[in-house]
Order: sequence, then C-alpha cells, then structure tokens
Amino acid sequence: MTTGASQPEPLHVLREYRNLAPWNLRDLAALVGAVLDASAITPINAAARAQPSERTIRFYVTKGLVSPPEGRGTAATYSYRHFLQLLWIKLRQMEGTTLATIIKEMRDQTGDVLERRAAQTLGVSLPVPDRLPLKSKGAPPRGKSGRALTAWLERDAARDPETPSSWHRIPVGRGVELHVETAHPLSRVGPGDAAVAEAVREALAKLLPASQ
Repeated sequence: MTTGASQPEPLHVLREYRNLAPWNLRDLAALVGAVLDASAITPINAAARAQPSERTIRFYVTKGLVSPPEGRGTAATYSYRHFLQLLWIKLRQMEGTTLATIIKEMRDQTGDVLERRAAQTLGVSLPVPDRLPLKSKGAPPRGKSGRALTAWLERDAARDPETPSSWHRIPVGRGVELHVETAHPLSRVGPGDAAVAEAVREALAKLLPASQ
C-alpha cells in the first residue's frame, strides 16, 4: 500500500538534531522534552510523563547513564550523544522500564545503537527540528536550538500556498478576527489568545485615527 507523499525516514530526521549541538544543560532538557511531547508514545504512569529537568540530568550523569559533559559549571556543554542518551532513557521510562534495568542496558550501548533504537521507537511522530515546538521554563532555547524556530518562517515562505493547512481563529474585537495557521510558531509556542488579541488591538489602535 502506498501513500501520496513519502514520509522521511525517522533515523534521518533524528540525525538532523545533531546539527543543533552543542547545548547547555537547560537547552538540552528543553529539546528532549519537546521531542517527547511531540511523540505518539503514551506513558504508562504519571512518573514516566515527567520531562527531564536539569537536576535529573545531573543525577543521570552521576549514575553513569549520561556521559559527563564537556567543561564544568555554567561552561559545560552537551553533545548529540548526550541528547541520544537522555532521549533513550526517557523513552524507556515511558515504556515502563525501571531505572535499574536501564542502567544495565546502557552499559555497553554505542551511539549508533541508541540512535537506531530511538528512531525506531519514535517513528514518524518525530518532527524535523524546525517543526518542533521548543518550550522551556523561562527564556526559550538559545543558539542553534532557538534558531530552529525561526527557520520555520523561511521554510513556510517557500511552501506551496495550495498545500492544505488548518487555522486557529483568535477574536480581536468587533469586525476583526486573527487567523493563525496551527503549525505557525505563534500557535505552537506563542502566548495565549488573550495576549495575542491585546497585541493586535494595540497595533490597530496605532494605525487608526483617533476617535472623534
């Protein structure tokens, strides 16, 4: 059975994330959390739904689950291998595997094996980096990870306008309604509808003449 459009191989998509490395601890946690959020995997319990935190990653390093970073303190950086290690740990936890079992599994795992297994588990639910809704507490990811969001705009500019899409409607005021494509970063990682509507109202007020 064939479909109209071929899906990219999950392994090839996963390897695109290598171009975003290196990361600091906060951005690594945000990136892996976003990949897990985008996955079609349903965790079997509430604990498995927890996204990786900076503290959790440090704990994994002490247990030998995640390799030590390059550098120390705030200068520490994490590579694509760290990304794969953390991603695989969380995927196995989402499947119900205990940490003790994961520690045994990870002892002799090479980067290639982790990469293949993670790609196979995520499957076609893994979006390319510039379609990933990057989220984190506080400021958004910086560097290459943060720029992955802005790449969406360039990608969209070249998109065929006839390509089907869905839209989100935001009421702004009487006679004004904002339509935003659901795949646009404003819909995925922007502020709530109320904040967007208020910003549009303020912009319109500057364009319109003062009320008589």
